[in-house]
Amino acid sequence: MESNQKAVTTEGKLKDIISHAKEYGFVFPSSEIYDGLAAVYDYGQYGVELKNNLKNLWYKTMTQVQGNIVGIDAAIFMHPLTWKASGHVDGFNDPMIDNKDSQKRYRVDHLIEGHASALEEVGNKQEAALLVEKMNSLLAKDDFDGLRNLIYDNKIACPISGTVNWTDIRQFNLMFSTKIGSVAEEADVIYLRPETAQGIFVNFLNVQKTGRMKIPFGIAQIGKAFRNEIVARQFIFRMREFEQMEMQFFVRPGSELDWYKFWKETRIKWHAALGLPTEKLQFHDHDKLAHYANAAVDIEFEFPFGFKEIEGIHSRTDFDLKNHQGLSGKKMQYFDPEINQNYIPFVVETSVGADRLFLAHLCNAYTIETVGEGEEQKQRTYLKFHPAIAPVKAAIFPLTKKDGLPEKAAELVEMLKYDFNIVYEEKDSIGKRYTRQDLIGTPFCIAVDHQTLEDNTVTIRHRDSAQQERLPMHEVHGRIAYETSFKRIFEKL
Repeated sequence: MESNQKAVTTEGKLKDIISHAKEYGFVFPSSEIYDGLAAVYDYGQYGVELKNNLKNLWYKTMTQVQGNIVGIDAAIFMHPLTWKASGHVDGFNDPMIDNKDSQKRYRVDHLIEGHASALEEVGNKQEAALLVEKMNSLLAKDDFDGLRNLIYDNKIACPISGTVNWTDIRQFNLMFSTKIGSVAEEADVIYLRPETAQGIFVNFLNVQKTGRMKIPFGIAQIGKAFRNEIVARQFIFRMREFEQMEMQFFVRPGSELDWYKFWKETRIKWHAALGLPTEKLQFHDHDKLAHYANAAVDIEFEFPFGFKEIEGIHSRTDFDLKNHQGLSGKKMQYFDPEINQNYIPFVVETSVGADRLFLAHLCNAYTIETVGEGEEQKQRTYLKFHPAIAPVKAAIFPLTKKDGLPEKAAELVEMLKYDFNIVYEEKDSIGKRYTRQDLIGTPFCIAVDHQTLEDNTVTIRHRDSAQQERLPMHEVHGRIAYETSFKRIFEKL
């Protein structure tokens, strides 16, 4: 089949992807019948399968393939002193500014970075770089007056009102608070966790002792986190309720930067092995380090709206364990028999946004091709997922609803359904059925026809090439198992 894949990397493509995600059951606006809730989304029937596949693959990579890493599932509610020790109560703030005319609030760094991007688009790269450099310098000093002057001097206007009628800059804490207790007056204030990492740190000794873990070792978990983002934007890229896949790797002090380098290279290889093109992945070193880090880098993917973070790798030093030890009074030390010494381990963290990873794969998979020639030429849209993460692994189609073909197809359904997520369809022409499966990214469509009744063979259509091959029914399970196996991904690492 002749094809000419279009390379579209514009905001228009993002709008098409958002529309496709809703129309074909991947992502819906939350509470849509009540006009939705800003920056909150629900995953539909195919979206949840894709997201679960990504999470399972990450978890198996960490806990089964990597070695010396175990998993936990910590509670969302934690003792409020946890967030005092972590620095979130005092330091989890973003500088915000309001436009008096539009009544809209913006994160200062996002507002300035947006203006810098606009400068770059018209060829003023040097001016844009200088603007970002000045911003980072002022942010590092918490110089809010300087930041406000920078906005005014560069005539950075509100995208809604078009004016520069700004308020003063204020800090805004991003944690959601709630109360725990049966009587409101007696309830204690607690927080919805803004990250999953602290659940790992407070369980460090529990896991180390019960698992008899030896340094270096890691603890991984997947879970929900919550941040009261004022500037939530770009679909599911930045949300108030999101899911993290984090692994904290505990190492001997002094070795942390070697392990930081190891995880930096390991993680970008993982993303490439999973199907994200290497030319769309890049490292971005942090100019301003977080209070807990001595090294930090982002792995960025080129979304339709530019290169943005999908994973962060941070050398967190011993900040977290030391602070929890100090505030709780409980020792967080490890005895290292190899050097006969007690110490608080240093930590290297890898943190993936599950929703951002989902969006990266959705954007990367969204494919429009021109197929055919002359008057037969037409566009074909499909989702080119790696078979291991595709929401549906195979679709089974009896050619007609009669002559015993549905009954024969049912045998194939019974053979596959215990190991794979499959769908069965008998409505409409087989061409329309193929198209529906292309639009949700199903890698294999299996047609049961009259020849199947004669020799027990079926036709398998491959999504990416649209080519077909004949295969004995008893070989179908093995073929799908091989093509969708996580092992094929792991072999590339």
